[in-house]
Amino acid sequence: MDESGENSMKKGSTRMCYKFFDNLANPTRLAALEMLMNRPMSVNELADSLGQEQSMISHNLKLLLKCNFVCIEKQGKKRVYSANQDTLGKLFDVIDKHAQKYCPTVENACEERTENGCKKNREN
Repeated sequence: MDESGENSMKKGSTRMCYKFFDNLANPTRLAALEMLMNRPMSVNELADSLGQEQSMISHNLKLLLKCNFVCIEKQGKKRVYSANQDTLGKLFDVIDKHAQKYCPTVENACEERTENGCKKNREN
């Protein structure tokens, strides 16, 4: 809610947020983004680094491209992908700060939440 007590999410934001986070919830896409945050890479370089088939990486990059998480630059016959540093750098910083404060270990991330008022041992 905002200062006036109104819900600050715009109409339709739920669908947009779902698509946004669903796109990032895939381990292959996250691993590719992590690598692309360090340097631009081709599909083959990503596939080799991640131990995945080139077709799987291409499929995942196509989905990341739809949300502009990645950019493409043609270099001769190959396409080189890079992370959208403008948004992803800030996004990963926020996630990192949140995780450090509220998720002390990966094993119990999202499990115990008492000091901030969230439920403890939430079950799905």
